[in-house]
This record gives sequence, C-alpha cells and structure tokens, in this order.
Amino acid sequence: MIPARPYRLLLNRRHGTPGIVVLPDGGFRRARREIESWPGYAPTPLIPLDEVARSARVAAVHYKDEGPRFGLGSFKALGGAYAVQKLLTTELARRGAADNASAAALESGELKEATRGITVTCATDGNHGRSVAWGAQRFGCRCVIYVHEGVSQGRRDAIAKYGAEIRVVPGTYDDAVRACTHEAEREAWFVVSDTSWEGYTEVPRDVMQGYRLMAEEAADQLEKPPTHAFVPGGVGGVAAAVSVQLRARFGAATKLVVAEPDKAACLLASAEAGQAVAVPGELDTLMAGLACGEPSLLAWQELERGAFAFMSVPDDSAVDCMKLLARRTQKVVAGESAVAGLAALLLAARDPFARGMLGLDADSRILLFGTEGATDPETYEKLIRAA
Repeated sequence: MIPARPYRLLLNRRHGTPGIVVLPDGGFRRARREIESWPGYAPTPLIPLDEVARSARVAAVHYKDEGPRFGLGSFKALGGAYAVQKLLTTELARRGAADNASAAALESGELKEATRGITVTCATDGNHGRSVAWGAQRFGCRCVIYVHEGVSQGRRDAIAKYGAEIRVVPGTYDDAVRACTHEAEREAWFVVSDTSWEGYTEVPRDVMQGYRLMAEEAADQLEKPPTHAFVPGGVGGVAAAVSVQLRARFGAATKLVVAEPDKAACLLASAEAGQAVAVPGELDTLMAGLACGEPSLLAWQELERGAFAFMSVPDDSAVDCMKLLARRTQKVVAGESAVAGLAALLLAARDPFARGMLGLDADSRILLFGTEGATDPETYEKLIRAA
C-alpha cells in the first residue's frame, strides 16, 4: 500500500519488567473530570481503516483522529492547557488569592487581577505551545513560547493567535527547551513543559495525565482490546501516557510499538543503550512534532519497561501515509507527525521478519494514534500534492 523503504525495528529487552508508577490513577481521574467539563469537550473519532487492514493482512486497524480536538488540531490540547489550569489553581492558593479556583472562575475573569501577574512559558515544535497558549488565554495569564528556527511560520502564527509572545531560538527543540528554562529561572516564570528532567517532573506529569484521556476514549470506542498499539515517539510523553492507560484497561493484552523519525529516534537509541540517551544532529525531520533529541525522564521511566518495541521510519514513508489517508473515499486529514505509527505498521507488515518479531498475523487488531491534523495547512497541502 506504500512503497518499501528502510526502517529500524528493535524489540525492547526490558519489556514487562517491574518499575515505578509514573502516572498514578488518582491524577488521571482528576484530569479526566476536569477536561470533560470544559466547554467543547467531545471524544475524537476512532476511524476504521479497513483497506489498510487488508493491505497489512491483519484483522482490523483503527485510527484515533486527534485533528478535531478542541479546535487546536492535536491531542496536545489535552495536556498543556490542563497543566496551565492546575498550575494557576495551585499558585493562586499559594498566594492567598483564591482557594481551589475552578476553570469556570478563571475563565470568567473574576481572578484576572491575580492571574495577569503570572507568566507561563514552554518550548515547542508547534502543538504543545499552541495548547499552552490557548490555556493561558482562557485562564487569564501571560504566555511566552520558545520555538527553534526550524518551526514553520504557519505553526508560529497558530500559537501567536492565542496571544502568546513568540521567541525564536537557534538550533533544535532541545536548544529551545534550554533557552526557555534559563529565561524562566531569571524572570520567575512558570515552565509548562511536556518533557521532564531531574528535578522537574510535577507539571509534565500533569500534562501526561491529560494525554491519557485520548487512550481512555479509544479503549471505550473499541469492541475488543487491541493486540497492538502504534504510537508516535518524540520525547515519549504521549507514548508513555498511552502505555499506562492501555495497561490500566487491558492489562498485558496490547503490545505498544513506539514509532519515531529516523532522524530523531532518541527513544530507540535509549532502548538500544539500556538507558536514556540523547541523539546528536540537527533533527531535521518533516515530522516536526517528533523532532526531539532527548527523552523525557518520566516518559522513559515508563517506556523502558512498557514498550514492546521501537521503530524508526523515514520521512518519505510519513508522506506516503499522509497521501494514503488524504486519498481515501472518506478523507482523513493527518499531519506529518500523526502518521508515524501508520508508517511503522505498513513497513513492518510487509516484512515477514518484522511480522514475526511483532507477532502480527491475521488475527491482529491494531490501534493507531493519529496525534494531529493539518497543524500547518500550507505544509500539509504541499506534501500531499507532491508527485
């Protein structure tokens, strides 16, 4: 269904070993209760891809389409905005301005005198920054977003639309993270990051708890548990959140496969090394939301035992899959980062060795997480129309 191209597949030798609890269930219940109360909340669609299933010679393929999520175009809307709200509620209580301020109280503007003195910030490849900016605008605080020079103007403009100040940093996403952290320390701003490191885990944990809702919805929408879930990588936050939630719902029934760009495969490299490692280079992948060179600490603590396998796929295969979904009778609009899992499935499914390693057969039921729509419409149109 798509051309054969080079890829890498690595089974996780630590899969299934005991580890720490990264995302406690109580935190997820709070996140779910809050997000489901927001105006405009609705579960995103789970789309059957019957033609893909036939091509891959499996029983079923379902695609969780995050394009419609809160009008922001990606699953990130579940994490960044929720973390902003939780941070503001905690900080207002600490300052004595309000006890346990609700989303409705923040959105009403009744606490604007207190919230306008708070600045939130993060680094982003596009989607997380949009969610944080949206949350800051909704809840009444200032927002400064750091992007690296490779982030497209379309994605910068989409963030700025929510009133955020955009600052451009030379280098990669990881350079933007470092610049953001340094400036936040100097200015006493609050970092709302979707990646975590030693000494900084509380806010990223809230972000990941929000992400779990996407997997919970998918579990509710499926008639049978999936045998495999293919999830995009990046710093690992969404893959780890999906891993936790699918295990909570289905136990060990689902094999989690993490899919990354071959130019930014820090999770595969970490699995290979047996510890979290950074990958060097410019990380110049088309899959902009996955252009990350360093794993998140929290995510790695889950994925080093929760992931069944790691795959890296080329940019050309992502474009192949974008076109494939765009040309269906019932078109699916999928951004570059959304199709990493689909590319991994189709490349592995045509290779007898990979099928055997992953346990793909005629009874397999595949769950794909399409994590974004056309978050940069100009780039999307250019890619799907290319020869």
